[in-house]
Amino acid sequence: MLKLNNLRSPRGSRKKRKVVGRGSGSGHGKTSTRGNKGQLSRSGKTKRPGFEGGQMPLIRRIPKRGFTSKFKKEYQLINIQDLNRCQVNSTVTPKEFLELGLIKKSRIPVKILGKGKLEKSITVKAHKFSQSAIKAIEDNGGKTEILKRPE
Repeated sequence: MLKLNNLRSPRGSRKKRKVVGRGSGSGHGKTSTRGNKGQLSRSGKTKRPGFEGGQMPLIRRIPKRGFTSKFKKEYQLINIQDLNRCQVNSTVTPKEFLELGLIKKSRIPVKILGKGKLEKSITVKAHKFSQSAIKAIEDNGGKTEILKRPE
């Protein structure tokens, strides 16, 4: 019968710790399985990430290209063909875009792009518009309104 007092772990699942540095008779004496000399044989050995034994590291050998601006603005993009989900003569804001699943986050500004065809007359409030999007919305009798910052 299986009880707590006669439970055993499976054979081979609990290995004994290797004991090093306890004399030559143990088989792990003298250098304690660390080899002879060098950085790795010393106590307190550390090598920083990317260290290649004194060779010029890869990160320094490869030429650097380009640059990333820390002032870059990130926008969530919506095409006007996606605005066909909205109701006719309604006003849509980033809050409605979030509810419709067109954007993922309310804190990141929204930009409307002119891809596709808009079939409804709606008022769109967003942070930025492409020229083709403004033209397509206004051709259908809609309006565009630029918001200052994320709501």
